[in-house]
Amino acid sequence: MTNPTRPEAWNQFLAIAPYTGLLNMEAVSAADAGCVIALPYREDLIGDPDRGVLHGGAITALMDVCFGFSVYFRIREFVPMATLDLRIDYLRPAQPHSKVYASASCYKLTQELAFVRGHAYDEDPEQPISTGVGIFILTSGKPAFTEQKVVSA
Repeated sequence: MTNPTRPEAWNQFLAIAPYTGLLNMEAVSAADAGCVIALPYREDLIGDPDRGVLHGGAITALMDVCFGFSVYFRIREFVPMATLDLRIDYLRPAQPHSKVYASASCYKLTQELAFVRGHAYDEDPEQPISTGVGIFILTSGKPAFTEQKVVSA
């Protein structure tokens, strides 16, 4: 099975999954070297009402999803996986009313583990909101989503 690298195709995947669909995550770009996913600004995701800044949990969710997708694009297959470890360092708050992007790349694979690094940013990728590293465990279970289900959605 191959995975779709066209943003339109994996936007369907993001819309089907309840978690990413609820957050309205958007596919931006994908390649073997990594991917970019966006989280549109919404008032119900604000963590600091005085400044109108997105909650760190929403940004963590965005980075976790983007990190996982970078593994899919590296191995070019939908295989079940789980986040084994995720470390995120927040460097500054997101700009109020700005869309936040996450960029990630899977830099090492073993038979069972995938190692990923990336960052979140709003206007300038060179001025990250946060940076992070993650480890994903690849399992032998049945995938929750298949390419056929994504294409037919």
